[in-house]
Amino acid sequence: MRARVIVKGLALLLSLALLGYLFKTSDLGHSVNEAWIDARVRGHGINGELLFLLMGGVFTAIGLPRQIIAFLGGYAFSLGLGTLLGALAALLGCMLSFGYARFFGKGLLRARLGGRAGRFDRFVCEHPVSMTILVRLLPVGNNLLTNLAAGISSIRSLHFFSGTLLGYLPQTLVFALVGSGVHIAPTLKLALAIGLFLLSGTLGVWLYRRFRHGQSLDDQIDAALEETDRPRHEFTTKS
Repeated sequence: MRARVIVKGLALLLSLALLGYLFKTSDLGHSVNEAWIDARVRGHGINGELLFLLMGGVFTAIGLPRQIIAFLGGYAFSLGLGTLLGALAALLGCMLSFGYARFFGKGLLRARLGGRAGRFDRFVCEHPVSMTILVRLLPVGNNLLTNLAAGISSIRSLHFFSGTLLGYLPQTLVFALVGSGVHIAPTLKLALAIGLFLLSGTLGVWLYRRFRHGQSLDDQIDAALEETDRPRHEFTTKS
């Protein structure tokens, strides 16, 4: 085994151990909430915006649902700015986990996610940007696993990131709307957000069925989407 492979593997293991230690010995796991936003972000201008991007990126990179960041973006800023910063924070998290997998975890992650990465490659190979948008529109799946699988796949980072940003925007808008101080009745605002969420999710499901051409992105996703036609389906939010 080459020394570089060993060093990368050790770097991966040590960084994961350090991250786990920091979360156990600090309040990082509970720091991103409305109180933190009030104290550190709202009214702090560009510094608050940059801090929001940084924290949102870090937390989504390790698996925090991006919908929470979108909600807090709407809470901290206007609907438009909150949507933009929420999407950019989630994109930053995507870049971090994607880059982590591509440069540090290929050897170790391939044993666990190699099959998923291969499916992802086949799914997006002909139209990487548009198919990545489709993947991000799906209302089911695991955001972090998708980022890691893409990192060990052969997709170009520019294609993946541009498709990801565009695909993130609809759900980010929905959850930023829920968190925002838009001056409409709360019930109407919630109904509007639910309607937009269902619309974007339905669009993603339709596009997936229409354009996958026999390819499967993930067995669990396929199983969940098959249940969308059943009366008692539980709509699962993509994290």
